[in-house]
Amino acid sequence: MCDMDSILGCDKETDLEPQVEKLTLEREGDIPNSALPLMLYRQALLSAQQDPLACQTLFRGNGWGGNWVNGVFDYWHYHVTGHEVLGCVAGEADIGFGGDHGAAVTFSAGDVVVIPAGVGHKRLSAGRGGFTVIGGYPPGQSGAIVSAGGMSVSEAAQRIATLALPDSDPAFGADGPLVAAWGAG
Repeated sequence: MCDMDSILGCDKETDLEPQVEKLTLEREGDIPNSALPLMLYRQALLSAQQDPLACQTLFRGNGWGGNWVNGVFDYWHYHVTGHEVLGCVAGEADIGFGGDHGAAVTFSAGDVVVIPAGVGHKRLSAGRGGFTVIGGYPPGQSGAIVSAGGMSVSEAAQRIATLALPDSDPAFGADGPLVAAWGAG
């Protein structure tokens, strides 16, 4: 994603144009999932953004706060109080989305995923290479955790229905692919 010479840390030899993947995940058992597509951006973070502070700055600059640095839990969980962004700043791990019959992806340094509220996710493998993730949420939302089976799917759906769609994409701002895909903004 190096189209301007003024981008801090832009290395035209190593920074690639991000690939956008959309996954729509239907309800699976006690995981509600979402009609909104999960947005997976491969190589969305420039080399200089693959640092905890730089990634948090990017997300906050695009209106996604409540940032934290950690990994991904190794049990199925989802959120009813917020949509979530995860940016991988180091290493890689296999992450499941949607439940046991959903999707499994290798989430690597430079990748970003925007997870709609209700979509189950968990780490499927041990992290490799110092796996480190930055997380965040749109304004007024949070990442309170609901374990699979911890709430009825109907109650989860009611709570998720009250959430506002974000005004901006956490990685690309107001004109990012999330805004168009979710009909937000």
